[in-house]
Amino acid sequence: MQALVFPMEIRSPVVAAVCKPVPRIVFETRGLTKIYDKGLVPVTALCGVDLKLFANEIAVLLGPSGSGKSTLLNILGGLDRATSGELWFCGRNLTHISEREMTLFRREQVGFVFQFYNLVPSLTARENVALATEIAVEPMPPESALELVGLVDRMDHFPAELSGGEQQRVAIARAIAKRPQVLLCDEPTGALDSKTGIRVLESLVAANQELGTTTVLITHNAATRAIAHRVVYFRDGRIDRVELNKTRLRPTELSW
Repeated sequence: MQALVFPMEIRSPVVAAVCKPVPRIVFETRGLTKIYDKGLVPVTALCGVDLKLFANEIAVLLGPSGSGKSTLLNILGGLDRATSGELWFCGRNLTHISEREMTLFRREQVGFVFQFYNLVPSLTARENVALATEIAVEPMPPESALELVGLVDRMDHFPAELSGGEQQRVAIARAIAKRPQVLLCDEPTGALDSKTGIRVLESLVAANQELGTTTVLITHNAATRAIAHRVVYFRDGRIDRVELNKTRLRPTELSW
């Protein structure tokens, strides 16, 4: 099976400092619309969304429930298809690629983190992360991924022996172990208290800084927007506005 080839990013900080390149577009949507037509009344989840997301950035998506955030995230990650419009990834149009190609895209380019951890109870933290590395093209060692999220001393523990925050950090390690270009996170701190949630956000920021992973984060906690490079506000299936943070806060500086 031939792997899909996508442009890879040059991530040298020296080159970036000297050349000051224009940020590379990772995702671009053009007129993206999603209509669910399974009931008596069709539901429009997205309505003509135009958006650009850039390499090395953390983008936070904010908006009320039902505003289209999760629908967009699922389309970006190849878990769902748009009804109309276009989706581009690193200059390649993904709108009409085959299911096989979309599967390869998800496997090779995208890491997912959800509100619920979905760890295998009978496997240790290390073994849960190893599951992802077995299907990756150039994965990092599970131990390295767990070290990045601060769990090097807990890697041989089972999920039942870990706190909720630790389990979520194992899920993050599992997602980043295959070295994806993008990390898509849907309410990763939604089931956690403030102290634990901040530790999870620290893991996401570390992955972004150390690996250059473009991270898209859905949250209902508006304070989280301060860690982002770019904040996208949703309303009624549309983008209300996009804001850039000139100054970003560390997760520990957030007022939860």
